Amino acid sequence: MAGNTRTDLEHKATAPASVGVYVLTVSDTRTENTDTGGRAIVELLIAAGHRVVGRAIAKDDANQVRDSIGRQLANPGVQVIITTGGTGISSRDTTYEVISGLIEKRLDGFGELFRVLSYEQIGSAAMLSRAVAGTIGRQVVVSLPGSEAAVRLALEKLLIPELGHLVREAGR
Repeated sequence: MAGNTRTDLEHKATAPASVGVYVLTVSDTRTENTDTGGRAIVELLIAAGHRVVGRAIAKDDANQVRDSIGRQLANPGVQVIITTGGTGISSRDTTYEVISGLIEKRLDGFGELFRVLSYEQIGSAAMLSRAVAGTIGRQVVVSLPGSEAAVRLALEKLLIPELGHLVREAGR
């Protein structure tokens, strides 16, 4: 086990300290002023030393979400795409279907860990979260629920500690 720990530390030591992130809020109702989840992602990333290379709000429409993601996949400055919103089970929630259909290598552990941590905060309602992460080509894509509490939980406990490491591994 000690060997694995050392390898993990070595991987993190050679990971980029700052990565380029695009933030996409998926919502039919949020505006720049009311997008607390997207704003929290931006603030937490910047505080951790990462670069937010863009931010937008797209309607919860599969084609709009797919087009927004596609444009960022073509942007060489974007190493990570983080979406917030559209991960529930209502008829308008399409983000999970779009991103799941695009992901080439799924990071199942992300969703599993997120739901465990979420369960500790909100109880059994955590099972409704369809948070998902993976890679598309050499870019990391993470899809989070729309609530500010959920994005703070995901960034503080899971993403920020591993973001450079994720980018390093995806780019190999």
